[in-house]
Amino acid sequence: MTLYETLANELKAQIERGVFEVGNKLPSVRQLSTEHKVSIATVQEAYRVLEAQQLVEAKPKSGYFVARSILIDNTPSMTKPPQRPMDVSQWEGVLDTLLNTFNKDHDAKTLCQFQHAMPNMTAKTLKPLIKRLHELTKHRALDGMIYGDVKGDETLRKQLSRLAAASGCVLQSDEFIVTSGCQEALSVCLRAVASAGDVIAVESPGFYGAMQAIKGAELKALEIPTDSETGLSLKALKLALDQWPIKAILVAPTVNNPQGFVMPEAKKKALYELAREYDVAIIEDDIYGDIAYAYPRPKTIKSFDKDGRVLLCSSFSKTLAPGFRVGWIAPGSYRNKVLHVKYVSSSMCPTLPQLAIASFIEQGGYDKHIRAMRHHYLSARDALRSDIKRYFPADTCISYPQGGYVLWVELNSRYDSVKLADEAKQKGIYVAPGQLFSATGKYRHCLRFNFIDSTQAARTEAIQRLGEMLVAQEA
Repeated sequence: MTLYETLANELKAQIERGVFEVGNKLPSVRQLSTEHKVSIATVQEAYRVLEAQQLVEAKPKSGYFVARSILIDNTPSMTKPPQRPMDVSQWEGVLDTLLNTFNKDHDAKTLCQFQHAMPNMTAKTLKPLIKRLHELTKHRALDGMIYGDVKGDETLRKQLSRLAAASGCVLQSDEFIVTSGCQEALSVCLRAVASAGDVIAVESPGFYGAMQAIKGAELKALEIPTDSETGLSLKALKLALDQWPIKAILVAPTVNNPQGFVMPEAKKKALYELAREYDVAIIEDDIYGDIAYAYPRPKTIKSFDKDGRVLLCSSFSKTLAPGFRVGWIAPGSYRNKVLHVKYVSSSMCPTLPQLAIASFIEQGGYDKHIRAMRHHYLSARDALRSDIKRYFPADTCISYPQGGYVLWVELNSRYDSVKLADEAKQKGIYVAPGQLFSATGKYRHCLRFNFIDSTQAARTEAIQRLGEMLVAQEA
């Protein structure tokens, strides 16, 4: 056990024994550093662990306090998608969402863009990465213009091997293939494990990019009921595996998009064993895994993989910035097929962003940035949930994300999220209607929100206006 884990456990025990009661101020970072003869960084890490466990809360310029109990109520219910394979639709809606980033359709000033899953790209902790990219562009420009390794730069793949260890995986650098973001990773994996007409089991609701990758590969999606706190229903999945010739299971079990849940570790292992029983592949989307609030970060399904059937996909698009277009696959036994599909899809990826990110990781910048963002996103989550509870109808259900920066809102079925999105656009507020997150356009009464765009004041104002629009729909 590390020093910070030992300290965190000691403080937790004191809270549980009543030494520190709800609302009490806890010892300062400097005080604990002196008393326990550990570094300030160790104390800060211990407090961060307790924050992730929702035992303590930080107050600006005041210190740390024992957290008041958080009542997690009115979360979305278990979903009920169609129980048969379906062709994926919704492309026009997805395209509209992608094109509506810069408010080009009208004169209204943009107040808040809730619709995209975009990370905080203004953080000071990203400056070393940007500086390194500038240096590489200046001094190694030729490296950015010639062909690179189709598997990805070796320097980056070594760092990916180090990062994978935090999720419980023992992977060598040669087991990774670098891609142009996680979108290409998912698309490549689908084409590697399935052929046109095959059936892919997916979470419902699920990431619309994954849905469109299924459509692009001419596959069919079988949506599986999903719980907003624990993830995909294994009981429903088993029934589906008995009934349909499912070729692969595509899941985002760690900080799911759009609901934000983290599937319990035992359930992840059970999902893997189910895939072994029915001899199907698992495509695991772990793009948000590093920004789970819990520490240590949750294990991947890949960490239980004994026979190479799990294809682990991720990227730096959600942790650093999407513009770098640096993603990767750990394809297990599908390596040769994945490498071929990757080659015919886009050949090699730009080298300079890979080198810059590899350097950023090696020098400790990535870990520092992730620690800062976890705290930032956690605070923003609680603020947005509070605003939605205050301004939306009383029967609104809100997911309780365990990481990342998106959450899922389920309105009463009398409301139309597509109509709301169109009306909100005219006022400079952009939201992602729920129908995008289904193969067949379900969840028209639901919405997905990014909870870090713009300022807190702007987000609160935007939520208030959306609440007023929902009231108007009732008239």
